[in-house]
Amino acid sequence: MKLICSSVALLLATFLAFADGKGLPDNFHFKKLDNGLEVLVIQDPSVPLATIELCVRNGAYTESPEFDGLSHLYEHMFFKANETYPSQEAFMNRISEMGATFNGTTSVARVNYYITLGSHNVVDGLEFMNAAIRGPLFLKEEMEKENIVVDAEFERNESNPFFFLNDEMDRNLWGDLYSRKNTIGDHHIIKTATPEKMKAIQAKYYHPNNTLLAIAGDVDPEQMFAEVERVYGSWEHSGFSPHEKYPIPEFTPLTKSTNFVVENENSRVPIIMRSWHGPDTRKDAKGTLCADLFSKIIAAKTSQFQQDLVDSGLALQVSEYYYTNLYTGPISAILVPNPAKVAEALAKFEEHIAMWDDEGYITEEQLQTAKDLIVIDEAYSSEKTSEYIHTVTFWWGTADIDYYTNYVSEIQKLTLQDLRDYVKKYITDKPNCTGVLVTPQMRTDLNIDEIFNIK
Repeated sequence: MKLICSSVALLLATFLAFADGKGLPDNFHFKKLDNGLEVLVIQDPSVPLATIELCVRNGAYTESPEFDGLSHLYEHMFFKANETYPSQEAFMNRISEMGATFNGTTSVARVNYYITLGSHNVVDGLEFMNAAIRGPLFLKEEMEKENIVVDAEFERNESNPFFFLNDEMDRNLWGDLYSRKNTIGDHHIIKTATPEKMKAIQAKYYHPNNTLLAIAGDVDPEQMFAEVERVYGSWEHSGFSPHEKYPIPEFTPLTKSTNFVVENENSRVPIIMRSWHGPDTRKDAKGTLCADLFSKIIAAKTSQFQQDLVDSGLALQVSEYYYTNLYTGPISAILVPNPAKVAEALAKFEEHIAMWDDEGYITEEQLQTAKDLIVIDEAYSSEKTSEYIHTVTFWWGTADIDYYTNYVSEIQKLTLQDLRDYVKKYITDKPNCTGVLVTPQMRTDLNIDEIFNIK
């Protein structure tokens, strides 16, 4: 036990050592070009590899209904023909020549594209990524193929019954702004997408002043800054702030609690989901940290929540989680009740939610254990630089670099009173949405409409 505590203390001391000024650790090097492009170099000479990542503040939160899911489709089109490599074959041949692997992801607040290759080829990689982001062709024949591929991803998601519960929850939580949380998109919008819509997204968001270029691995920071300036310095500033010219609407707070039922023949057990509007990094950064720490405590097998529901046999599973967002992050609690004890499990579930802000519900020991686990999690996440870079860029899109590099030190400052204040502000007696996933037969046999007061 002493060894573990000493290890955590050493890790914490390491994190706190760079949590000053701009909060950048020694191996982080940052520069902003005159055109607004932000450049981050994360130096790690342990393996002769480099990962180059372009991260754009795009994603679901920028999508009005007619563009629902098209940030994700754009991500797929990034790895297609461009002005330098005018066919898919030429693009893939160049990838092969460099010995690179590539991929991209789309989330609510950012789209990222990355390649990993030998560090001796990093300059070639910078030029390759520059061609992809600045000169996409959006060929009609490639679009028609990729529309089907992206829609197939949507269909794979639909093979999981929980998808339908989560989707209906989003519709209830976000109302008219549902598309701005719906990363996967809409079948019809995806299938009918055109090159013109891709160009519209590019014109709005694909500018240096809305992009982070991160390079991680066995590289020299000063050389990288010089090469980035040479390759990307001519990329023209948009002349406007994308999120000022195309403002993101605020999500309207819930005014009342609602219940709903989702029927799906493939559901094996009832699943209950309750969600609230939570904090975001723009308006309540401290609240987002409290939300993370609270979720870590609730998830522990030693928590009262787990013991009274799972260990007692009332539930097969319970969880609570928060998804950090730039605009109103959702807080959700999941209950998978023992099918023979749905009403009893729900009552205990609600009893605990009502106690979450009680003094004594969480102990100082549980608080410290959760803080220690976060320190360890962060240390592990940074071990593989080619993956760690994705974490850093996610936080750049969701908040900023400082939010992430100071994350552990700010978590350490939180108190039990901070957690109680967070629960009171966002959860206790606050309007929420509760959804139940069942088969039609379960709905009848378990008296679901009566239990949840569905009319």
